[in-house]
Amino acid sequence: MRKIVNDENENYSLRARVFKALEEDIINGKLQPGDSLIETKLSEELGVSRTPIREAIRQLELEGLVKIYPNKGAVVLGVSAQDIEDIYTIRTMIEGLAARWAAEKITPEEIEALNESVELLEFYTNKNDMQHLQKLDSKFHEIIYEACKSKPLKHTLSTFHHYIQRARVTSFETPGRAKKALEEHKAILQAIIDRDAERAERLTCEHVKNASKNLIAQKKVDIK
Repeated sequence: MRKIVNDENENYSLRARVFKALEEDIINGKLQPGDSLIETKLSEELGVSRTPIREAIRQLELEGLVKIYPNKGAVVLGVSAQDIEDIYTIRTMIEGLAARWAAEKITPEEIEALNESVELLEFYTNKNDMQHLQKLDSKFHEIIYEACKSKPLKHTLSTFHHYIQRARVTSFETPGRAKKALEEHKAILQAIIDRDAERAERLTCEHVKNASKNLIAQKKVDIK
């Protein structure tokens, strides 16, 4: 865990950075379910006072990633297999809406960015570079979330995408999935370019369903 630079003029930013650091360590598995979050230890590791640590832990509890117990302190809950299953189910129901609205509201600049992300996805799919593919997949969806012009929908889907990043790695590493996902991304892109909101919604829902089915078939979601 890296030390966090303390900017005295940006106290809120400091609290946000502490939260982000702890959140990342929980989601990527460095902090495991059942681990205790000890304020004094975290304060030393991150190089900050206990106040932003305490505030970050409270925010993590609101996010459902930790549980604070009386006389025991904070314990990591993490993202469970059931959480992942629920997130994919909810994404199947609402991510298509983001694509529909994106097809109706996307700007030329956003279309260019979306097209570039797909070109890069194709490049790294051919190279079988999973690290870049995961980042570009996130970028593709983030552009759509931005293009839908709905702050509540963007926030919800961005959070979901972030929480299941480890599961998405598992899915991408399945033989053949990366190439299939590329074709799905291309189809969604074309529907958005054509301003075909109904087709964009349908294809996006199918894309999320396929990712979910692929993950379930692997039975390799390791959140411990």
